[in-house]
Amino acid sequence: MEEYGSCVASNPSTWQHHCHELKMKVANCTSSHPVIQKIRSSCSKEFVQFEHCLRENQADPTSCQPHIARFLGCAETVDLSGAEATIETPVPQPT
Repeated sequence: MEEYGSCVASNPSTWQHHCHELKMKVANCTSSHPVIQKIRSSCSKEFVQFEHCLRENQADPTSCQPHIARFLGCAETVDLSGAEATIETPVPQPT
C-alpha cells in the first residue's frame, strides 16, 4: 500500500499508467488477506474518500495526501485481534 501511494505521489500526471501493476497487487491483497479485509471494512469511509479524491484529482494526486493520512490513521486504530488467527499458514508437503 505504501509503495502504491509513493508511486502515485511520484508520478502525478501518469500515475494511472505507471502504478497500474501496484494498484492490481493492492486489489488482490485486499480481496484475500484477513487483516487487510478487516482494516478495509473498518475504515471503508476513509478509503472510499481517498479513492474518490484520486478520481477527482487525477492530475494532482498529491492533493489527496490528507485523505490517505486519515485512512492510515484509521487503519492504525483497528483492533486486529482474531484477524491474524484466520491467516492460513502453509503446511509443508512431503516430497
